[in-house]
Amino acid sequence: MALDAMSVAFDEARAAAARGEVPVGAAIARHGAILASAGNRTFADNDPTAHAEILAIRAAAATLGSQRLADCDLYVTLEPCAMCAAAISFARLRRLYYGASDAKGGAVENGPRFFAQATCHHAPEVYGAIRESEAATLLRAFFAARRD
Repeated sequence: MALDAMSVAFDEARAAAARGEVPVGAAIARHGAILASAGNRTFADNDPTAHAEILAIRAAAATLGSQRLADCDLYVTLEPCAMCAAAISFARLRRLYYGASDAKGGAVENGPRFFAQATCHHAPEVYGAIRESEAATLLRAFFAARRD
C-alpha cells in the first residue's frame, strides 16, 4: 500500500483534535490506494452524523460512483458506534480495522455487537486493537485537556 491507511486515519484524528473535535479518524483503501479519509466533524458541521467513518464512506462512495464498497477496507482509530457499524454493513465494506476499543460507545466488540445480530445484512471481517495504545492515548489526552 503506497500510504499506510491506519497512519492516514491517525493523521485525520490528530487534525480533528486540533479543530476541537473528538479525535477519531478514518480512511478507506481499495487495491492498495487510499480512496477517502476524514476526521470527525460533528461540531464544525453541526451534524451528529458527521463521524469520521460516515464521512469517509460518503466520500469513497462518491469517488467510486457506487453505494457498495465491497472491495474496500475501512481503517478507523476507534471502535465504531452503532450508527457507523450500520453504515459499514450497508456499504458492504470488506474489512474493518480499528484501533482502540470503546466500552461505552462501541458497537462492534462491545455494546450491541452489531455485526453479530441476525438483522445485520453484511458483516465485514473485523480486526481490532490496531495501534490500540496510540489511539487510546490520543483520546485520553484530548479529554483530559478538555477537563482542565
